[in-house]
Amino acid sequence: MDGPSGAGKGTVGTRCAEQLGWHYLDSGAIYRAVAWQALAAGVAAGDDEGLRGICDSLHFRSVPNLGDVVDIFVNDQNITSDVRGEEVGIHASHFAARPVVRECLLTLQRRSRQWPGLVADGRDMGTVVFADATAKVFVTANAEVRAERRYKQLKEKGLGGNLRALLEAIKERDARDSGRAVSPLKPADDATILDTSDMSIDEVVSAVLDLVNQHLHPIRPDRNK
Repeated sequence: MDGPSGAGKGTVGTRCAEQLGWHYLDSGAIYRAVAWQALAAGVAAGDDEGLRGICDSLHFRSVPNLGDVVDIFVNDQNITSDVRGEEVGIHASHFAARPVVRECLLTLQRRSRQWPGLVADGRDMGTVVFADATAKVFVTANAEVRAERRYKQLKEKGLGGNLRALLEAIKERDARDSGRAVSPLKPADDATILDTSDMSIDEVVSAVLDLVNQHLHPIRPDRNK
């Protein structure tokens, strides 16, 4: 499952994984973890050797918690609240544009594919990381809707936020993610594009599960007719 920031991939992904009984990968959390460690260590986005060292030593794991929450651990330290902030997210986008970071994290992400299945969300899951995935969906929504969703999320968590600033940040993130040279954000050629602007979370989850079931259990023509 790929899509831009604020499209609802995380919530949809965790719910789909739970209903399918599959594993779940939030690839964005890995990049946020790298950004968090880089900021703490004073490693700049242009320091490829420093970034390689961080990626190579990254001990990352995510653990589903109550509801749609996924706890993020690095070196057994719960950094969930630290990596979910806007500042880390912006830096993660810059670090993710570095080829050395994407190369180093590719194997880590691919190791997440386990029986009986995996729901992976990110920006290049269907185009690069799991290009051979059984089902692919590109979840999107217009920027204004995504900004409003993010604003509500922040309010629910007791955090401040400015709607206009969030909208500008989302537009800048879209341009950066879509325009980067390595693994740009775009739908896979064989992905189903799902615009969620006017859909509830339950409707999106249902649509994605229907898509998965269609790919896992295709309706075959009756040759006797």
